Amino acid sequence: MGRMVDGVWYGKEDFPTDTGGHYTRPDSVLRHWITPDGSPGPTGAGGFAAEPGRYHLYIARACPWAHRAMIFRALKGLEGMIDYSVTHWLMAEDGWTFNPGPGVIPDPNEGVSKLHELYMRSNATYSGRVTVPVLWDKRTRQIVNNETADIIRMFNSAFDALGAREGDYYPQELRAEIDAVNDRVYQTVNNGVYRAGFAVTQSAYEEAVGPLFETLDWLEDRLSRQPYLLGDRPTEADWRLWTTLLRFDLVYVGHFKCNVRRIVDYPHLWAYTRALYQTPGIAGTVDVFHIKHHYYESHRGINPRGIVPAGPDIDFDAPVAR
Repeated sequence: MGRMVDGVWYGKEDFPTDTGGHYTRPDSVLRHWITPDGSPGPTGAGGFAAEPGRYHLYIARACPWAHRAMIFRALKGLEGMIDYSVTHWLMAEDGWTFNPGPGVIPDPNEGVSKLHELYMRSNATYSGRVTVPVLWDKRTRQIVNNETADIIRMFNSAFDALGAREGDYYPQELRAEIDAVNDRVYQTVNNGVYRAGFAVTQSAYEEAVGPLFETLDWLEDRLSRQPYLLGDRPTEADWRLWTTLLRFDLVYVGHFKCNVRRIVDYPHLWAYTRALYQTPGIAGTVDVFHIKHHYYESHRGINPRGIVPAGPDIDFDAPVAR
């Protein structure tokens, strides 16, 4: 993935692990918030008021974390307020880039060719990972936030008074339960597939893959009794889970060795995955080519020759009866 230290880019592929070979995901550090009036959010400084056209979203189609931001942009009807750029699928020695390729949308703001250059424009002495999504303020020419959990909550409510589509995916009365589901799903599923795939010892892999499938079994049982994780309507928890489910059979089963069961082997999880995919506006946020080519071509420590498999052929448009 590479990192920056005091504004200098170091592009060596490294997936941070502890002494036991367990993959450890670093925390995001750029955590300002867009709010309706520009007042400070839960973290960071204030001064970022919700305004149409002021902010720009940088994503990678392959990345499940960035995918969430695009989903909430679509769900809330923010297409006319927040424009976006798409990186190339290959993440090599330069990290995320805007090299020409199918589906790439270059940076229209600073004209950078590499995402780490954007981080440097924002802060010339930045130290840390260069990740997506990135929410950019065109006015102050700085990164507002690079933490997907924050960005989707901003999109959920900050632009409501400006004409965002109705819908609250983090309702007050369900927040405690959403947070609890999010925590388990993040630890064992969203990040669990990476902990399995990037493990460098057998024991670290087994410690990740066991809880992953325990949680998938738990989710299957939960969805056997209700259409969504929290009941009769989708919430933030559903969309945070879904970006991992979408990629599971496409790449995680083979590439990350998460092959105890596939999502298509779970009747309720598979129907749920298709139902969310078929939500208006969501299919357009998916790029299977970017997803498969990113994982299989970028992670040469796992797939040294970068060969991308032909399958599987998954029909997310298959009818859903729930």
